[in-house]
Amino acid sequence: MAITNALASVAVRDLPTAMEFYEKFLGRGSRPMPEVVEWQLDGGGGLQLYLLPERAGSCSCTLIVSDIDEAAEHLRSTGVAPGAEPSRNDRVDTLMIKDPDGNSIAFSHPKDPRLAH
Repeated sequence: MAITNALASVAVRDLPTAMEFYEKFLGRGSRPMPEVVEWQLDGGGGLQLYLLPERAGSCSCTLIVSDIDEAAEHLRSTGVAPGAEPSRNDRVDTLMIKDPDGNSIAFSHPKDPRLAH
């Protein structure tokens, strides 16, 4: 068996509120079903928000970015994360935020491009 891609799923309590938050850094999502918003990412993966209040706040996802400083500036300037500052180490730079439900979102910039696939 060869797994060739992945789709991250994040449960939320209120889909319109979550959409507004995520669209500030992902752009406009598509609506394949009334209770789902989805983004297809350039690297082939995707992110999906779905309405499931009992699981909201217990999810996490990692979004790979090409420039962590640019991502931090965007998150600050849009008000998504006003004090956003990356954490840096030898292998990867990361920036952690929470969505309105408390789900964890990591923005990650691996130093080795092979780790971003």
